[in-house]
Amino acid sequence: MLILQDLSYQLPNKDVLFSNINLTLHSQEKLALIGNNGSGKSTLLKIIAGQLQPKTGFVKSDSNVYYIPQIFGQFNDLSISEALGIDKKLMALKEILDGSVTEENMEILNDDWTIEERIKEAFEYWNLPDFELNLKLESLSGGQKTKLFLAGMMIHQPDLILMDEPTNHLDFTNRKLLYDFIQSTSKSLLIVSHDRVLLNLLDKTCELTKNGISVYGGNYDFYSEQKKIENNALEQNIQNREKELKKAKEKERETIERQNKLDARGKGKQEKSGVSRIMMNTLRNKAENSTSKLKSIHQDKIENIRENLHDLKGNLSGIDKMKINFDNSQLHKGKILAKAEEINFSYNQENLWENNLDFQIISGERIAIKGDNGSGKTTLIKMILGETKPTSGNLYLAEKKTVYIDQEYSVIENELSVEQQAQKFNLTNLEEHEVKTILARFLFFKNDWDKKCEFLSGGEKLKLLLCCLSIQNLSPDMIILDEPTNNLDIQNIEILTSAINDYEGTLIVVSHDNQFLEDVNINKIISL
Repeated sequence: MLILQDLSYQLPNKDVLFSNINLTLHSQEKLALIGNNGSGKSTLLKIIAGQLQPKTGFVKSDSNVYYIPQIFGQFNDLSISEALGIDKKLMALKEILDGSVTEENMEILNDDWTIEERIKEAFEYWNLPDFELNLKLESLSGGQKTKLFLAGMMIHQPDLILMDEPTNHLDFTNRKLLYDFIQSTSKSLLIVSHDRVLLNLLDKTCELTKNGISVYGGNYDFYSEQKKIENNALEQNIQNREKELKKAKEKERETIERQNKLDARGKGKQEKSGVSRIMMNTLRNKAENSTSKLKSIHQDKIENIRENLHDLKGNLSGIDKMKINFDNSQLHKGKILAKAEEINFSYNQENLWENNLDFQIISGERIAIKGDNGSGKTTLIKMILGETKPTSGNLYLAEKKTVYIDQEYSVIENELSVEQQAQKFNLTNLEEHEVKTILARFLFFKNDWDKKCEFLSGGEKLKLLLCCLSIQNLSPDMIILDEPTNNLDIQNIEILTSAINDYEGTLIVVSHDNQFLEDVNINKIISL
């Protein structure tokens, strides 16, 4: 069992990342942990794993915990056995088998005589080569590093497994292995992921915000339905508060007007009745104080409603506002943009693809390029972009305007500020205030405009790129997306999906995210 009680965490700059975190994870329970980019999901996993200390609260666990991080660069200088934390045990086993049966070696081994067999079985299950265990991690691909740490689950046999975005570098084949493992294991799981197929395999969904965790008693689809109900209630609440604000302002105006009429009428009566000047001043002061008090009461009420309305609106996602306003592509539907006849590409005189490729790309199509890691998806993209030529066969490419969006959003220039980046796309000479209005629509406000792009998260870079394309207002004939969802939280995936579905040109997507491919209405597949 895992218990989190009243956890909070403070960043080095003294900002509170999250507080009031309370959660219980029971034996064999499988939980999803979701939240917007920057909400602290990875930090919370590190606290549970014992790598970070909370500012307040405590973590109580009677489980043996195994943690799979999202980023592996910190292990590059380590060997495979060191990264997996099995180097000392393997060395102790070797020395014991060589005759050095010391108390220290026996204590390190801890009767784990089958560790070598488990390593072999785990590597086979996760489709890993028979690596030398002293090989440095820096020589492995992102997918191999992920599979290596997944293999560690079988090697260490923990009670509780923490996973941070485990499908990021996995192809379809290895994602299926992970899905099968999640469904069949009796281990307790707490998984951070944006992979909606994976999230639907888990028992409960926990949403992390700055102010705590909300637990939904079902998988991601259940959570989505509950959020729709909550959002509908939120929008209704906002409409009611807006009506209440309007009524409060009308009430204030009517009350002040009525009070002013009463004051004027009273003053006239007093003048006719010959009340002394001193008494008149006293009565006038009382009337002014009364009017001022009424104004203050109504202003306080209006301000309270306004603040509540602001807080409610702050809970809206803003997705509906983030639309790309493209002019339509000038290409007619059905125009051939690319035609491949028996093409292939060779490395060291060896063909990349077993069978030569034949395909056409027609204007208006929505195409997915699918294939396992190493199947040549990036090479094919470079051919379609005209950056690489096939070494055999013929490839026709029509003149076209193409936007290529890679995983790092490298169209965004890190050395520029947010506003400078936006102005680079201002090809139609919009006024400065018009550019800033569009920036605000994509949730970049005044305090963001001078921020360097290098400090933006993946989700923020995506939103800035969509904003820039909207400012440019020139529809490309083709958009190519290369693993676009890898670094995005679910909210930003929804923003990207919504923006892409407004686009009417040709779309090519390389992605292992089947849910995303379905949501952007892919109608053709090039399979490698």
